[in-house]
Amino acid sequence: MRLHHVQVSCPPGGEDDARRFWVEGVGMTEVAKPTSLAGRGGAWFRAGTAEVHVGVEEPFAPARKAHPALVVDDLAECAERLAALGFGVDWTERQTFPGFERCHVRDAHGNRVELLA
Repeated sequence: MRLHHVQVSCPPGGEDDARRFWVEGVGMTEVAKPTSLAGRGGAWFRAGTAEVHVGVEEPFAPARKAHPALVVDDLAECAERLAALGFGVDWTERQTFPGFERCHVRDAHGNRVELLA
């Protein structure tokens, strides 16, 4: 078994904000959605084997506890990029996951995202 993707939600019209977070901040690449799904809105992002799908949801409510957790090559660099874009990076649980250093951040729509190294 392997994980294919995780999905988070955004409100209608939130795709550009999602791109800012996932591409400019996290460093993923946007990939084209299949034609059969493109009409639903949202956007898909990939880096290595990790894939995040951002789907449009109405009414929208951000995921406050549930979250994707992504292992990144350079945690400090990624966190600095996100902070420079205005995303608050929370280091309070930096050393609480044995074998990893981590931080949490909220995407442009308030969804929780964990980054690990």
